[in-house]
Amino acid sequence: MNKNKWRPETQEAETQMMNDLDPEERAVLEAQAAEEYTFPPPAGAEEVQRFRTIARNTLAKSERIGLRLTKADLEAIKVRAARQGLGYQTLIASLVHQYVTGQLAPRD
Repeated sequence: MNKNKWRPETQEAETQMMNDLDPEERAVLEAQAAEEYTFPPPAGAEEVQRFRTIARNTLAKSERIGLRLTKADLEAIKVRAARQGLGYQTLIASLVHQYVTGQLAPRD
């Protein structure tokens, strides 16, 4: 494959690669190949640092805990998590994180 472009060396190799892609991947490559396409500018130092922090927090080791909830509360959490496209354990972890970092405001 040519290092400067995404296209393979031969037309046959490109055809095979394109056949292996899903429609979204094909659309992205075709858009990038268009003459009017311009790549976004590189990320600034502040944005790079923000992404590093996000990655570090994402990769941080977590500890397993046992938690007892009422059946009704657990079912409600599962429903809300499904609506948001999350797993219920991910939603619970997110809520705990938001609470301990002060992002979750108490209701009066």
